[in-house]
Amino acid sequence: MFKVEEILQCFENNSLIAAGISIILNISISILGFIPSIFITAANIGFFGFGKGLILSILGEALGAMISFYLYRKGINKVKTKISINNKYLSRLQQTRGKEAFLLIFATRVFPFVPSGLVTLASAGSSVGMLNFSMASTLGKIPALVIEAYSTQQILYWNGQGKVILGISSIIIISILIRKSNSKYSGL
Repeated sequence: MFKVEEILQCFENNSLIAAGISIILNISISILGFIPSIFITAANIGFFGFGKGLILSILGEALGAMISFYLYRKGINKVKTKISINNKYLSRLQQTRGKEAFLLIFATRVFPFVPSGLVTLASAGSSVGMLNFSMASTLGKIPALVIEAYSTQQILYWNGQGKVILGISSIIIISILIRKSNSKYSGL
C-alpha cells in the first residue's frame, strides 16, 4: 500500500519530474481500480500546496479514469461477458446512455462511497461513449477532490492530539457500521 511519506520522499528526490510521477501514480491506481487515491492527493497537497496539488490530483484522476475506461472496455469486448454488479446505481448505469448516463456517472463520482473503479468498470460495460464518460467523470470528481484535498490539508496540519481524535472517531464509526452490517445479515 502507498504511504504519504514515501510518495513525498519520491517527489523530493525527483522534484523536476514530481508532477509526472504523481500523474503516473494516479493512472496506475485508476487502472488497478481498488486502491484509494487519497494517498496521492495528500502527497500532492503536501508537496505542491493546496491549489497546485488539487489541480494535479484532478488532472491525474481524470487521465486515470479515461485510460482505465479505455482498457476496461477493450477487456470487456475481448471476453464478451456481461458484468454483474449488485448496486442499483451501477447496474442502472450499465443500461443507460446519453444524458442519463452522463448524470449517473457524474452523481456516482460525486458520491464518495462508490468506488471509482466500479464506476469506471460499469461505464466501460455500458454503451456510454468516451467523451461523455470523460466529461461526467471529471466534472463529478472535482467537488469530491476539493473536499478530499481540503480535508487532507486540514489533517496534515493537525497536531498529534487532533490525529488521535480523528483515529478514535474513525474506529468508532467503522465499528458501528460493521455492527449494523452484521445485524442486517444475521437474520438471513
